[in-house]
Formats: sequence, C-alpha cells, structure tokens
Amino acid sequence: MSDQKRLFLVDAYALIFRGYYAFIKNPRINSKGEDTSAIMGFMNSLLDVIKRERPDHLAVCFDKGGSADRVEMYEAYKANRDETPEGIKTAIPYIYEILKAMHIPIMVKEGYEADDVIGTLSRQAEKEGYKTYMVTPDKDFAQLVTENIFMYRPVFGGGYETWGIPEVQKKFEVTDPMQVIDFLGMMGDSSDNIPGLPGVGEKTAKKFLAQFGSMEGLLANTDQLKGKMKEKVEANGELGLLSKKLATIMLDVPVEFNAKDFELDHPDVEKVKEIFQNLEFRRLTDNFVKTFSVETPTSNQTTKASEASETNATPKEVKSAGAGQFSLFGADINSAEAKTENTSQRKTAESNSHFYQSVASGIATKLFIKNLMSQTSVCFDTETTGLNPLTAELVGIAFSWETGKGFYLPFPEDRTEAQELIEQIRPFFESETIEKVGQNLKYDIKVLAKYNIDVKGKLFDTMLAHYLINPDMRHNMDVLAETYLNYTPISITELIGKKGKNQLSMRDVPLEKQTEYAVEDADITLQLKEHFQNELGEANTQKLFDEIEIPLLRVLAAMELEGINLDKDFLNGLSEELDRDIKTLEQKIYTEAGEEFNIASPKQLGVILFEKMKLVDKPKKTKTGQYSTAEDVLSYLAKDHEIIQNILDFRGLSKLKSTYVDALPTQVEESTGRVHTDYMQTVAATGRLSSNNPNLQNIPIRTERGRQVRKAFIPRNEDYTLLAADYSQIELRIIAALSKEETMISAFKNGEDIHASTASKVFNVPLENVTREQRSNAKTVNFGIIYGVSAFGLSNQTDLSRSESKELIDTYYATYPKLRNYISEQVDFARDNGYVQTVLGRRRYLKDINSRNAVVRGAAERNAVNAPIQGSAADIIKIAMINIYNKLQEGQYKTKMLLQVHDELVFDVHKSEIESIKTLVKTEMENAYKLDVPLDVDFDMGDNWLEAH
Repeated sequence: MSDQKRLFLVDAYALIFRGYYAFIKNPRINSKGEDTSAIMGFMNSLLDVIKRERPDHLAVCFDKGGSADRVEMYEAYKANRDETPEGIKTAIPYIYEILKAMHIPIMVKEGYEADDVIGTLSRQAEKEGYKTYMVTPDKDFAQLVTENIFMYRPVFGGGYETWGIPEVQKKFEVTDPMQVIDFLGMMGDSSDNIPGLPGVGEKTAKKFLAQFGSMEGLLANTDQLKGKMKEKVEANGELGLLSKKLATIMLDVPVEFNAKDFELDHPDVEKVKEIFQNLEFRRLTDNFVKTFSVETPTSNQTTKASEASETNATPKEVKSAGAGQFSLFGADINSAEAKTENTSQRKTAESNSHFYQSVASGIATKLFIKNLMSQTSVCFDTETTGLNPLTAELVGIAFSWETGKGFYLPFPEDRTEAQELIEQIRPFFESETIEKVGQNLKYDIKVLAKYNIDVKGKLFDTMLAHYLINPDMRHNMDVLAETYLNYTPISITELIGKKGKNQLSMRDVPLEKQTEYAVEDADITLQLKEHFQNELGEANTQKLFDEIEIPLLRVLAAMELEGINLDKDFLNGLSEELDRDIKTLEQKIYTEAGEEFNIASPKQLGVILFEKMKLVDKPKKTKTGQYSTAEDVLSYLAKDHEIIQNILDFRGLSKLKSTYVDALPTQVEESTGRVHTDYMQTVAATGRLSSNNPNLQNIPIRTERGRQVRKAFIPRNEDYTLLAADYSQIELRIIAALSKEETMISAFKNGEDIHASTASKVFNVPLENVTREQRSNAKTVNFGIIYGVSAFGLSNQTDLSRSESKELIDTYYATYPKLRNYISEQVDFARDNGYVQTVLGRRRYLKDINSRNAVVRGAAERNAVNAPIQGSAADIIKIAMINIYNKLQEGQYKTKMLLQVHDELVFDVHKSEIESIKTLVKTEMENAYKLDVPLDVDFDMGDNWLEAH
C-alpha cells in the first residue's frame, strides 16, 4: 500500500436509503416496534468500509435543507421526490448519536447537499497530498474523479468497486471525467428532476459527447443535427445549459478540511454498545467490536495453537479461551479503557449465579424423577445428534422448573440403554397434569416420537407465544433472551464449532459443557414463558394461543412425521421430458437472437434483447446499470415478442426441473421412504403456515408442466387413495361476510357462481348472458380488490385498457357499496389502533399506516384490508385441521392427514373409510367457523395428488 494518506468521505443519505430499501421486504423491527432497517443497513456499510480499508481519515457527510442555490436556479429541482420514509426520518438521530460515539466527524452545511460538501472537501484534501475515496453509489460523483480522487461504490450483492479515471472513461465513454457533467446535463436526471434535453437518452448523450465534446459544443454545432432532434436541441438550448449547471457539484462550500479533525479515532466502545443494545443490535455489536480490533499473534498464542493441534481443538477455539487481542489503535481491547463483548452489560452464564447439575444414573436418576413428577410446570429441552428430528438421536434432556436452576439427564449412546432410560422418564412426558414448556416444542415432540413417547398435558411454546405477541420480529431463543431478559446465552458454535467437516456432534462435547449449555436453554425458556404469559393477555391473544396455535402444534408434528409417498420413477421420466423441452426452447431462442449465448445470464440476455435486437426504445435498468430482465419487465413485453415468451417458458421449465423435479427425490427420507415437509407456524405475519424442506406450497399449478409434478405424490399403497378437500373461494366469502355486502352474501347463499354473478351486475347483463371474458374480468377484480388492485394493475392482468379498468373498478364499488365502506373502515381502524385483526383476534401490526410517504403508506393500507381476510382464512383452516385430527384420533381411523396447502387439505384415505372420511372432513371444514356466508368445500380423489386436486 502507498504511504500516501487516504481520506474516505461517506455520502450518508445514499447509504442510508440503500440500507433501508435493502430490508424493505423484511424490515428489521425491534421489540419496541421501531423500524431499525436504515440504521442497520448504514452501519453495516460503514463498518464494512472501515474493516476493508482501515482508512487514516474518515468523515460522514449529510445534506441539510437541500440545495438553496439549485432551487433558486430551478424551482422544480427535486420537487418530484417522495417524502422521506418514516423509517429513515427516525433513523437519522440514532445515526448521528452513533457517529458521535464513534468519534467520526459529521460534515454538514445548511443549504448545501452532501455531494457539494464531499466535492469541496475532496479538492481541499487533494491539494494537501491526500488520496480521497468518495463512498457512494451515486454516478453523479464521477465528475469529481481525478488522479487522486476516486469513487468507492458499493455494488449489488456485496463488495465495492473503485472508479478512477479509466473506469469513468469506460463507463461514460468520455475522455475527461468532467464531461460527466455534460452527460448528466444532456440526458437529465429523473430522480433530481433535472430536465435535460428532450429526446436525449444515455446512448444519444454519449454519441453527442464523442462528436462535440461538451454541451456548449453541441449547441454551437446544431447545424450538424437532423430532423426532430435538431429542432428539439435548438429549441431547448437554455434548458440544456441550466441542466448542466444543476448537475455540477459545487466545490466552494464553506467547509474546511482539517486533517487532524478527520483522523479515524478510537471510538467510545461502551457508548456505541449501549446504543446498539437499546436498538437490539446483537450481531452488529459483535461486528463493531471485531471491526475495531485486530489479532496479533504472540509466542503464547503460537504455543497454544500447537497444543490445540494435539488435542483436536482449533486455533479459533483457543482464541476464545484468551488469546491476546489488540485494538486497531494499539490499546488492549480487554482493558478497562476498551472493553469487548465479554464485558457487555448483558448477563451470561459466567456472570449470572445459577445451579445446573447433570443427573447420574441409578439412584440419582430415580430421586430426580421423583422430584420431577411432583412439579406442576416444567421446561424441557432435548439435545440431539442433529437437526433432522427423523434421524437425530437423544444425547440428553434438560429440565428446569425454577429460575436459575435445572438438571441435565444424559442419554447413553446404546439405543437399548437409551430406551430403558426413556421408560423411566415416560411418566413425566405422558402426565396429563404437568405442563410442558419449551422453545419450538414441535421439534422435541417429533424426536421423542421416535422413542414411542407421546407428550401429553398442557403445552407452552415460547416461540409461538412471541409470534402472537410480536409477529414481525425474529423468534429464536438467543434474540428473545437478549431482548426480554438482557441475557446472552452460550452459543452452540462454542460447543461444536461452525458448520463443516470439523463440526463436532453433541455427543463429543464434554458432559460438563453439555450440562451448562442445555440447562441454560431450559432455564432461559422458562423465564421467557413467565414473561410472555402476561403479554399474551395484554395483546388479547391468549385464546388464540391456547385454542389454535398450541393444539395445531401437535397436528403438524403428526403430519410431518407421517410424510407423503413419492413416485421417484415418474419424476425421473419427467426430468428427461423437461430436458428435451428446455433444449428445444434454447434452439428457438438462439435462432430468434441470431446467436448462441447464456440465456440464464441476465447480463448477456439484456445485451441481446435491448442492444442487439432493440426490442424497446428505453429499456429499464437495474441499480448496477445493467439491463433489467426481471420477470415483471419481460412479462409486460411477452405478448409482443415471441422470443421473450420463449425465454419466460425456458426460465419456468428450468426452475421447475431444478427446484422440484430433480430436487424432490433427494429429499426423500431414507428411514421412511417418504417426503416430510416442515410446517412453520411463526413465519407469515398473516397467520398462514409456510412449508419448508421441501416447500410443497409453491409447486406451480397454473402451467401444465407444473401440475405434472403433483402426479409424483401418491398414496402409501394400493389400499389407499388420496383425497383433497379445498375451501371454495373462502377469501371472497370472508370479505362478503365481514363487509356485510348483502348482494354478495345472497349470491353465495344461493349457490351462484360468484364471478358470473359479479359480471352480471357490473356489466349489467342477465346472468345467463355473461361471456367468458366478462366472467374472467370480474374474477380478476373480485380477487384483486382484496389486494388493492389499481386500474393500472387490472389493465396489466386483463385485455382492458387503463380507462376501461378504472371504469370497471368504479362500477364494481358502486355495485358493492358496503364493500368499499368496509375497506375504508379497515384503513381507519388501522390508523387509529396501529393494527388490524382476524375474526379470531390475530393481530397484524402496521407501523407504516400513518407514514407520510405515499408508497409506504399505500402498502400498509393494502395490508390493512388483506391481512384480516387472508388471516381469517388461515385461522379457519387451522380450526378445521385441529378438529379433523382429533376426530381421526378418537375414531382410530387408518386415514391420515398429510398436507395443508393454503386452502386445501390432502388426506391418505384407506379405501374402506372413503365415505365416512368425506362426511367427517366436509362437516368439520364447513363448520369450523360460522360466518354470514356458508363455507363450501370441494372434493376430489385419485391415485395421485394431481387427480385428487
């Protein structure tokens, strides 16, 4: 590395917005309901820069009050921008506080933009012999690049790229980076509302610069232009010059680069950690500490590492036991001046008084079980050899019924001896009077089922409880312990190491460490239970917890253990067919493109479609500047271009083959010969179940090839058949009932085709004269209303124009006025209360419902309407599942419930029980919950899931 000093100037808002939108689909919400996405995203980026580059000098630059000079020049400058999202507004004070605690200078000047502050400081620093790196994704900064000033750009997918003069020349096709100003002035900038020259896009601007060198050069030589372009440029010359001025970054902001003030200083470690703890940033705290520390090998460390090789330990394990660590700034970070996470304010097993004891075999075990059986509520946690409950073996079970105390019962490796110990402890698990507490109890129940243990009695699952209390937060035990108990549990990686071939089995861990780790889990879970028990009542979700989520836990465990039979041979044959279809499509695409290329490469595909074939005039681009070939972009063009439809078909078949046809056979469990999906109760905030490993809820059903995959799911043997029971239009029935829309309620009560009925009313034609197209459009509106469909969205989904779509939506609301009132009432309720709820009281919290940002607020408003409907449907099918499972158990039926896919249940029905099962399932599903609209169930049966669907 050069001896030349380096200054890094961070464009604060660019990274804050980037961080916020990186989490937009899965925002980071803490237990106080705060959206911390922008803070987390920004801090991750900042720490990443510090870790990678170890800069000598650093500052973070902010806007304040916008650019007074540019607004004076052009009143509409940046006038089209949406208001800053609430999540970013609330983040700024925290970011300021963190930067101050990190002793990082904040550079800001009223009436100037961060671009201008960075431009001015970079030029000043250059004069003093510094290399300056402008940390920003904003292409406008390319105009500032010199031999000593660089852009340091975060790139999509992680990492950074440095733009010097050669990179800017190549990117913009200019000879001097200063020409980037002319480039921006010519083509304008929609995000800043810089008008540019009408009709001049990126390619034309580059062509003009190559020909004329500058904006002024272009305007002086308009005689060389032709046709409408000549007219446009000549008529808008003043606008072009104004645009160039607006795009020019100022270099005379009244700020001063004082090298001493910009030195990267030692942070106030404890203050930063305190802020992060308040924000509930666990991993970011670790990241921060690691960023400001480096390991320096010592003779002692080298010796310990060599000792480790003899004991099969790793240097990393030795380090955690006390190898020397030193600050980036030279101080020992274990000193009082700069404490590490080991001296965090959070409690740990080391700092917290506790009594955890392993139970010896023989008389000690008998005495322990006697004590255990006298309790009324006990938390237990199984320790196993792996994560797959179908193959994992018990290593031990931890028990706790008093805070700070607990016991660990280790299991022998020999299966016969293990079963003997199980028999001793069976009375506890099968006791109806002792409450069992746990975190993710479904896993423990499935593990114990392998040992023929049926866990009976009342259950309390802390993961499910927290899901109902705060559905948008993460629910794993470490997060819950730190958030609610201010306690950091022992990490599993401390015991068995990280993933990989060197990872240990829990059996290999010394008993003393097993005991500490396992009993701590049980102890902490017990404490969480005491905390959540009160909060369930406060959130009005105790009944939902007791009567739906907990009973459903047992149902799902039984379904997952049962699994479903899979026809591997059929899938192998289908895989070969798909191979042939994919190759045929490949050849068609190559012929249409006129050359062979990697169809799966978005970059190569974009060049073929939009540069070579020029399918559209102004193709959409991604943040990285390459042509967007996303599904929504291509779908819009597919009807006009055969090659695009072929590409979409190619993608669909390729994904189908890799995700399902080739993957499913590998997910058959060897010990059972069946596929066992894992149903997650705590993922979807609406209350819907999600399916994982494999995901059986996303198997495509709209395409012929997608439907074929369902053929591979078959009954257990020839004595069984598959039966699928599907709620008919349950979401429409729910919205009709909740809105009390009599016209729709009447249609459902009379058994009418609701889509034809709707078409009849909105198109004002007799029911018998409704055309297929009218019914299809009415169906799109019926379902679209639930998801807040707009005229633009409806026109994209149908053959209607945007004006026709708007007219149809207006007519729809006029036909169903109570429906419109209901939608307004839901949004108003959400604004007043911050949440909406299902028919059973399941809450969906909507933190952005009062946001000033129209886009963010609009999404929350759509959720306010959709969540109670989708969530009520989820609640109703859960009730049906519980009741059906109980009836199957009580009647000792051979039939098993296998799958739940949204509004559908799939059963493996013994042929002798077909009629009784149909009656049972129909009765329980249609009577699961009473609405003003009857619930209706459709049935199908067959030798595979496709026939039964």
